[in-house]
Amino acid sequence: MKNQNSTSDDKTRSRHRRITEPSPWIRRFAPLIPENGAVLDLAAGGGRHSRHLQGLGHPMTVIDRDVSGLIGLDDVEIIEADLESEPAPFTVGGVLHGRTFAGVCVINYLYRPLLRDLVAALAPGGVLIYETFARGNEAFIRPRNPDHLLKSGELLELVRGRLQVVAYEHGRDEAAEIPGVKQRICAVNDLGTSERDDGEPVAHPIQPS
Repeated sequence: MKNQNSTSDDKTRSRHRRITEPSPWIRRFAPLIPENGAVLDLAAGGGRHSRHLQGLGHPMTVIDRDVSGLIGLDDVEIIEADLESEPAPFTVGGVLHGRTFAGVCVINYLYRPLLRDLVAALAPGGVLIYETFARGNEAFIRPRNPDHLLKSGELLELVRGRLQVVAYEHGRDEAAEIPGVKQRICAVNDLGTSERDDGEPVAHPIQPS
């Protein structure tokens, strides 16, 4: 018999899978991913973001513990794996060990032990696009567990000194497909590549919202 937390997690996952349109955050910042670069969709769910990114010409690697919602994705590398078990996906023996990507996208998923590995998996010039729920979401529907909710500024701290922040948001989004408190970031792995005398990385074009 499933415990109450597992049942609630399954209900949350089912609700997410009923959404078929890609997140506006993904649509907005996907153009920054290097052209034809390979992209990792972590905790891909029903594959709505993989379909969008593949349509932009990106070879896709999608990973989730339940890949039943990914059936029908053609010419996509589908990896069925529990992201929270050992060996961890990016460590020795893990399914993604040693691999890098031009883009990494994560939407509505948080497992803190993977965060630094996601940044390390970005190839030079690679783009991290991350969006999930944050503290304060307890006032809305699930998730309410603090293990699944970002602290204020947590994604900024993750990339500080490692990636160039292009955009960041944190706050209530009651117009979202799943209303709640959200934290979002888009950041590029190009610190230290500047030819400017002051070392500042090249500025990226502002993406229309």
